[in-house]
Amino acid sequence: MARIELQNIAKAYGSVEVMRDINLTIEDGEFIVLVGPSGCGKSTLLRMIAGLEPITGGDFTIDGRRMNDVPPRDRDMAMVFQSYALYPHMDVSRNMGFSMEIRKAPEGERTSKVQEAAKTLGLTKLTGRLPRQLSGGQRQRVAMGRAIVRDPSAFLFDEPLSNLDAALRVEMRLEIARLHQRLKSTMIYVTHDQVEALTLADRIVVLNAGDIQQVGTPLDLYERPSNKFVAQFIGSPTMNILEVDQTEGGIRLKDGSVLQLDVSGSRQQASELGVRPEHLHIVSTGEAHMSGTAELVEHLGSDTNIHASVPGIGPVLVRQHGHFPLKAGESVGIAVDLEKAHLFGPDGRRLAA
Repeated sequence: MARIELQNIAKAYGSVEVMRDINLTIEDGEFIVLVGPSGCGKSTLLRMIAGLEPITGGDFTIDGRRMNDVPPRDRDMAMVFQSYALYPHMDVSRNMGFSMEIRKAPEGERTSKVQEAAKTLGLTKLTGRLPRQLSGGQRQRVAMGRAIVRDPSAFLFDEPLSNLDAALRVEMRLEIARLHQRLKSTMIYVTHDQVEALTLADRIVVLNAGDIQQVGTPLDLYERPSNKFVAQFIGSPTMNILEVDQTEGGIRLKDGSVLQLDVSGSRQQASELGVRPEHLHIVSTGEAHMSGTAELVEHLGSDTNIHASVPGIGPVLVRQHGHFPLKAGESVGIAVDLEKAHLFGPDGRRLAA
């Protein structure tokens, strides 16, 4: 296992700076997930850790040893890419053990490690097959097995499930979680899929435009986002953001409704209210904080998504658990769970409410 530290890491291509002041400590055996929109720098950061991209500034250490200029082969890390990158003419067993073969490891040791990895990943009966005879999920398992036999101090995953269909992604996500529980190795995982991040991570690192927006447990990011970007990026469906004005009596919505939320102790005025769809509820008119019309009702079985239009406010998404008997065109009253609401200032930072 490995303790990894990034101190003031920067990355530039010529005069173009793409990452700046990245500070992060990853503990032994921790599962860290890097998330963010396309182009935010998450894969670049992973490649710098792997040694595939040079670090422009700052210090990168593993167990206290500075690794900035250490070549990839000497960093004791194994990487699993989006592409399986298997040798088509080699069977599963040889694909998994080829790195040991190159290092001229004894055949007995090689066979033992391959068999152990195959058992861990449920590939024991497939070791004699060629890659073309395997499904996408099985090929990704082989790629993971190739990393496991190296017995690295850390595993690096670069969007390993993005080429798989929805059912296989769920299956492989569970497989990776089980693998981490068995090996207890340090793992750094890049994805754009927040469901993968929320279900796999010990901690999530949210990146945007080369900067870390927030680092925390999945529940921290969901319940206490540091800013509007994190609030809208984490959670599906995305958080409703409504324009508000701060008044002495609380927060006034654009339709004139007032919510009793006190932010008098904040240095900033509240300018926006954030509330997740599951923290809005369809209620009678007398209990409602706002009223509108259901424009679209999505019956998903486990949940019902109600896309409502509220005069003066605009579109609002409400998520009700289970089947909710509502049709498009019907009037709805909407109540806000005030204990779960978030307020944001003009700079996008969350205010204490």
